[in-house]
Amino acid sequence: MNNPQFRPPAEADSLILQVDQGCPYNRCTFCGMYRGMKYRRLEAPEIRPLIATEARHAPATRRIFLADGDVLRRPFDELQQILTALAAHFPALARVNLYATGSAIAAKTDDQLRTLRALKLHTLYLGLESGDEEILRRVHKAETAASMVADGRRAQQAGLRLSVMILLGLGGVEHTRAHAAATAAALNRMQPRLLSALRVVPVPGTELHDEVRTGQFRQLSEFQVVQELRWIIEGLALTNTVFRANHSSNVVPLEGRLPRDRPRLLADLDALLWSGALDRESPGAPPLWL
Repeated sequence: MNNPQFRPPAEADSLILQVDQGCPYNRCTFCGMYRGMKYRRLEAPEIRPLIATEARHAPATRRIFLADGDVLRRPFDELQQILTALAAHFPALARVNLYATGSAIAAKTDDQLRTLRALKLHTLYLGLESGDEEILRRVHKAETAASMVADGRRAQQAGLRLSVMILLGLGGVEHTRAHAAATAAALNRMQPRLLSALRVVPVPGTELHDEVRTGQFRQLSEFQVVQELRWIIEGLALTNTVFRANHSSNVVPLEGRLPRDRPRLLADLDALLWSGALDRESPGAPPLWL
């Protein structure tokens, strides 16, 4: 396929199978991943040869990531067929991971989620972005924080692992405190096994980029985004979570296990905030991929 493929950083060593093209929602103001791409679910006659071809090329594959934006939104029967075919073609397969939204989880029964887990569906990557309902409304997120928390908890109770993504700076300068407090509170209710913090980057072609250009949205400076991350970590009461902030958008790479490494993470952020090395006036240089 000629369409670009997007996957989480943790899936760098996974086989990427693009069974969908684009995102079924594709209206979040900050996201430019699938702009200009018409959403389409591949049909079974297209997926079967795709799986067979990849199995011939990489028969020892252990990890597969199903792209694109919200594969879990497919009807349960289709997901069941795809996972069954993957297990038949890849005898060493250990896990299948994919992007998911809260509403896609909500559309599945508890029994269906457990069945998918038994068929080696393992990790759902869910973009919470923020725990603040007003911020989510402003960026046209399709779901509320409350619904995503509830849906994420259901998925984990069914045995699926949840990897949650939050966006630092999504509330801008005006709402940084509210964003930090509400996001920490939502994460505490959800208790994800994996947590990734990325910095929001205004991508050309998105509404957020236009809002930055016209002054409607004021981006956090390097100092402010590190301060916001510190507030979030300070507010977390997670019991068993691997935390990462090592995406190329982040000001500084961080990772650890919570709650064990929380004091170290806070100390590292305090040292950085006091170092004088952070830009207090601007967001700093954009990531190289922009």
